[in-house]
This record gives sequence, C-alpha cells and structure tokens, in this order.
Amino acid sequence: MRDNPETASTAGLDLVVTDLLMAPINGLLLTRWLRTAKESPSRFAPIIMLSGAADSDYVNSARDLGATEFLGKPFSAETVYKRILEVIDYPRQFIATANYFGPDRRRKQIGPLGEEMRLTKQENITTVYSAAKVVKPKKGSADVWCFRLPNRLKEMAAGGMGGGEPGEMPTDLLEEAEAHLERAALDFTDWANNYLSQLAKLCAEVLAKEGRRNTYFEQINLLAHELRGQGGTFGYPLITIFGKMLYECTGEGCREDDAAVDIVKAHIDAMRAVLREKIGGDGGEIGRALMEMLKEAVEKNAAAN
Repeated sequence: MRDNPETASTAGLDLVVTDLLMAPINGLLLTRWLRTAKESPSRFAPIIMLSGAADSDYVNSARDLGATEFLGKPFSAETVYKRILEVIDYPRQFIATANYFGPDRRRKQIGPLGEEMRLTKQENITTVYSAAKVVKPKKGSADVWCFRLPNRLKEMAAGGMGGGEPGEMPTDLLEEAEAHLERAALDFTDWANNYLSQLAKLCAEVLAKEGRRNTYFEQINLLAHELRGQGGTFGYPLITIFGKMLYECTGEGCREDDAAVDIVKAHIDAMRAVLREKIGGDGGEIGRALMEMLKEAVEKNAAAN
C-alpha cells in the first residue's frame, strides 16, 4: 500500500498501522484516502499512525484527517500491542459532519455524543446504525451524524472473547515480538551506518550543486526522521536525540548554504561516534560532550543567519 493504496491488496482490512513519513504516499495521504475515497476498503477501519516526528502539527493533522491513534517513536512491542488492544476494546464512535469524517476526536467524553455535537441542536443530530453508506452532511449544514456500529473487530479478536471483557495480553506473543526487536537491533548498526553514508553522499552532492538545494535537504530531512524514530527503539537513544536535532534544523525553510551542510556533517560525525563506540543510554561524559558540540554548532549557525 506504500506506493499506491488503490492497487494494493486491502481485502479483509480490519486495522491499519502506518508510518507517517513514507514515500511517495505518506501516512496522512493514506489516511485521507481510507476515510474519504469511494474505493476505500473500509472507511471505518481504525488507523494507528506511527512516527518519530510526534510534533503537534503532525499529530493534529493526523487527527483531523481521521486517524484513530498516534504513537510516537521509539516504542516497544508492548506499547504497540497495548494501543491495539485499546482500539479493539474501547473503540471511538465515528462522527460525520460537513467538514469531518472519522472517530470522535475528543479524548474524554463529556456527554454521550462527540465534540462536533457540543454546540449542535438535538434536532440536527442523527444516529446511524449502518456502515453500508457513508455520505457526509452537505457543506454548510449544521447536521451531525453519529455512527453507532457493532464492534466487529472485537468479535474477531481474542480480546473479544469471554463475555466482552477487555482483552488480555498474551505473554508468549509479546516475548516473541520483543525477541524479534532484539534480533533486529543486531542489524541496526549496519542499517544506521548505511543511512549516515547516504547523508554524507547527499552532503557532497549539495556542495557540488549550484542554485536551489531544497530537494537535497528534503532527502536529508527524511533520513534524519528515520534515524530519529529508530534509534531509541533499538537501544541507541542518542541516535534518536541527534536525529531529532538534525530533523529540526533541516526542515522547511532551513538554510541551504555551505554552513548548513557543515551542520549536517557535524551530526553525521556525532552519530557515527555513537555507533562506533556502542554508546547506549545518555552516553555519560562522552554523550554530553557530543551533545554540547552539536548544540554549539547549531547555535553558531543560527546566529549567523
């Protein structure tokens, strides 16, 4: 589904777990398609969005497009599984207004109906008990449709067994997932070094490029996002911290001059040092020294802007 959701196999789609930043179709576009397209296999499927960029703008955009949950990286297998159980056991009812279709965006229920109904007159509220046809109220209309649908996902899942009680977490399944993450962590150093090599190559290409360099910095920003999201998951929290710093200083509107490239190189050197020395946790004295080096470089570059 990453390249084209319309041509991907979506038969039997019950739950969607997607990353935010993907190419060419990102998680926001995927969410929009699932919620609004006539070809969508299930407009009511819960959508859990994962991202290392859990900034408020991204979280709000995902929510307003109809994402059910937003989970920031790094995370453990247990964290993901608990969120899936929450979606199954405590589903949020769907709301349709002239401007929105998706799960109720309130995290706390003040009344029996959702946020869109707070200022809505009772005569404008319609309760719908079928998912067969979803048509939003006309533009400009004050109507609100509140869908009250059976919890089919819970009926199919193990969490739905036992008279509707909340699902229990299978210890063996969690242990298997955590073991898989541990095995993947063994390959993380090679994976991260490959990304750092790509960053170094982009730096060389940028310096040889005359004129606009935005395409290169967009690629640098995407690689920084990946490093930011994966580091802590695989035991290298400093990679997540340095990746976040690089992500923030190469975002939209950033400087694209040679000094900005030097900042990218400084981040590459710092992350390579973390991987080479196998620095876990906060890195102690070495970690603090690397952090200060990067902060000083970023602040110096910002002051010169």
